[in-house]
Amino acid sequence: MNAPEASVRSTGTPEVTDDLPWIEDGGKVAPRDARILSKLFLGRLQDLEEGTREYQYVRNTLIEMNLSLVTFAARRFRNRGSGDMEDVIQVGTIGLIKAIDRFDLSREVEFTSFAIPYIVGEIKRFFRDTTWAVHVPRRLQELRVGLAKSREALVAVLGRTPTVKELAAHLELTEDEVIEGLVASNGYVAGSIDTPGSDDESGDGGPRYADTMGDVDPALELFEDLHALGPLLQQLDERERAIIEMRFGQEMTQAQIGSELHLSQMHISRLLTRTLTKLRTGLLPA
Repeated sequence: MNAPEASVRSTGTPEVTDDLPWIEDGGKVAPRDARILSKLFLGRLQDLEEGTREYQYVRNTLIEMNLSLVTFAARRFRNRGSGDMEDVIQVGTIGLIKAIDRFDLSREVEFTSFAIPYIVGEIKRFFRDTTWAVHVPRRLQELRVGLAKSREALVAVLGRTPTVKELAAHLELTEDEVIEGLVASNGYVAGSIDTPGSDDESGDGGPRYADTMGDVDPALELFEDLHALGPLLQQLDERERAIIEMRFGQEMTQAQIGSELHLSQMHISRLLTRTLTKLRTGLLPA
């Protein structure tokens, strides 16, 4: 497969291994070429040590090549009426990055099918956290976020809910400004895809947002997998369970896990691969 000449050079750089092309701008790679190149780059990413220049190049290029998936997913939410599309793209990109970091080629699943649920999940979470029942000035929306973060930080220090005066001092605002932000927060609600899309005189509220999405919820299959994984996890030894917990429960990098267990990153990579293979084999039908 020959990638577009405008985007890919056949020669490498000192930071990139010879088995991968050097891509100047991953965003210019056509989606069809991106699917093929992504498989090569994802395979190489699993062999590189996190934190190296080679690792950063491969990971960043994967993000650039697959931003079209974020744009595709974001279009489904363009009529939700909350937040700028630029914000939606940004949070969707976070989901893409999580998908890249967690993808495993040995699962023989297309990266596109794996990444879309992560991207959509981040966007849904964004709307859940930023949906307002009434129009509130952007200044007050941002103040609500600042108040929430300050309240959380002060609760950790004070061991109790902070007063308006304490919040004002922490944010360097007047007490009146803090009160205004707290009042504006009453206009905030968490949206639900089960909310009726329009008023209806019949009383049933009309079609739900969920009815217009038309996708099978990927979480159903995930729930079945997690349910089946329970007994298999119990069969792992203590170190294997610890590595799985740190990697997927605490979202630690392989390098961080290696530091915690006093092992090299490559050793952790081999142990993780072996453990995941064991779990995957257990999930396969007899």
